[in-house]
Amino acid sequence: MSNKLATELSEYHRCLQYLLLQLSGWPDNCDGTFSQYCDTSREYTNITAILAKAAPSTLAFMQTYWKDYQGNDESFWEHEFGKHATCISTLDPECYTNYQPTQEVPDFFTRAVSLFQTLPSYDWLAAAGIVPSKTATYTLAAIQAALTAHHGHNVIINCNSNGELDELWYQYNVRGSVQTGTFTPVDPVGSASTCPKTGIKYLPKSGTGTATTTSKTASATSTSTKSTGAASTTPPGVLSGKGYLYVDTSSTTSDGFLISSGAWYRAGGTPATYTANPNSDGTTFSLSSSKGKCAILSDSSLSCGTSVSTASSFAYDGTHLTFQGSAQFYASAVPTGQTQGTIFTSAQAVSLAIAWNSQ
Repeated sequence: MSNKLATELSEYHRCLQYLLLQLSGWPDNCDGTFSQYCDTSREYTNITAILAKAAPSTLAFMQTYWKDYQGNDESFWEHEFGKHATCISTLDPECYTNYQPTQEVPDFFTRAVSLFQTLPSYDWLAAAGIVPSKTATYTLAAIQAALTAHHGHNVIINCNSNGELDELWYQYNVRGSVQTGTFTPVDPVGSASTCPKTGIKYLPKSGTGTATTTSKTASATSTSTKSTGAASTTPPGVLSGKGYLYVDTSSTTSDGFLISSGAWYRAGGTPATYTANPNSDGTTFSLSSSKGKCAILSDSSLSCGTSVSTASSFAYDGTHLTFQGSAQFYASAVPTGQTQGTIFTSAQAVSLAIAWNSQ
């Protein structure tokens, strides 16, 4: 069975990020075709209530990132489950031991969300210099190269009739069940990308004043929850494994995040995944991102990349990262728009802290 994960970039589906905000996973027949609405008895009409009880953290993520462009999230989620999830064989009730009604609902949505979180498309494009713009245009080859470099296989890149970037489709083969199986990236089958070879527009987020206000409110709520969750579930000590790094300032919790270069970014998108590796001293750990090892350089700036030969040692106080005993970091200014702010350990105009949120 092949499984698609589609990330729609429609102007009207954007909420907190320039990329995203509609994701869905569905099985196809390994030729681009797929079945739909396979079990009308399981076209549930209470997805929100089911997730609130069985998978509240998944629901919280969806309420921020998996939005309906007309404002009816429940109806949209019902559509995605009824159309696609009912056609995934390992979600059939008979495939469960001691099946409980609606048990497959949190399994489907939680796996779709977890897969999406491994695909920071915005960061991947930004790292290649492909960022939202009202004036710049990009080539299909450049976008494909930026995504393939990280995903390992080609991605279907779709545009609307105006040549505006609209969807990214990532495809996988699944070994085992959707719930616990291994998703292996593969080249796409079926329809080719619909974007033109040149002149592709990648527009910034826009909308009515009401929509923008709602988006900002949702962003503050979501990222605050992430930071608080990390503090409450990860005790002081040595961090290990993968996570995200959020910036806390004196006025705002989770005021942006760190991208893969170690820079502070506040204009939306997906935070980079960092890996914490415990050091042999048993009290500190090193950090790395997709760019490479992370270190505090001779000018006191934080940098992650292939040019870093020796990673710096950090610690964790239960809420924030520390360096040489201090949880205080700095920036010369609060970044705005597409600006990336450099993080320092030496005193600068803006004081900040860096919170860890485990994946």
